[in-house]
Amino acid sequence: MAAMRCLTALLALLIAAPAAAQERAPAERQTLGELAYAIGETHALRQLCMGPTDQYWRDRMLRLTQVEDADPAFEAVMRERFNTGYAAGQGAAVECGPASHRAEAAAAARGQALAAKLSTIMRKIDPPVAGDEPVQ
Repeated sequence: MAAMRCLTALLALLIAAPAAAQERAPAERQTLGELAYAIGETHALRQLCMGPTDQYWRDRMLRLTQVEDADPAFEAVMRERFNTGYAAGQGAAVECGPASHRAEAAAAARGQALAAKLSTIMRKIDPPVAGDEPVQ
């Protein structure tokens, strides 16, 4: 579960950066879509063990879309990618156990790599100011 903690920290860094959705290059939008997919997949796999009322990753996805403040078309793309990832996560395992934990860790690791990539991009665009702290 260390991968999930790292992904959460990286998402916090990403969310702390100012949103610039309208100015994003296509590659950045693609990476955000891939991140939404990974979050959706992780959400489904976490719910498999934690139950359907667990909204941990869905809540983080909602926060990401709020901070991103994307145009309606791109927000719809991010929602669709999250839902597609969720469906993939549901198909990755049928019960909570070692296989679902491995699948969740793999999805979280992909999300962690994507969040790190976006965080690096955002830091180049808008370097942090001394005293800035990530939003959690």
